[in-house]
Amino acid sequence: MNDWFKEFDGAVTVCDPQGIVLYMNDKSVKTFAKYGGAALIGQSLIDCHPEPARTKLLGLLKSQGKNVYTIEKQGVKKLIYQGPWFQDGKYGGLVELSLEIPMEMSHFVRQ
Repeated sequence: MNDWFKEFDGAVTVCDPQGIVLYMNDKSVKTFAKYGGAALIGQSLIDCHPEPARTKLLGLLKSQGKNVYTIEKQGVKKLIYQGPWFQDGKYGGLVELSLEIPMEMSHFVRQ
């Protein structure tokens, strides 16, 4: 059960506090194949992002903040969640979850 996210149907990418890629699950490797796929592990995420995304990433790494948004690319809509991860209370870097979602999606307000 330690690596349940390896075959998870959403891209999981993890970096350290300096933006160095530590982990990519199978979907992440496939998603970023044209940029090097698994060869990105050990490389800087900062170098992979043009402005203004680079400045945003640097800010997230420094502030340990979150960035959540949706995108549409080639007819596929995705929810992107970028947020900090911690181990034993110590900041470890950022994790990005990229999840394909329907173009039209139900929204529920729960009490």
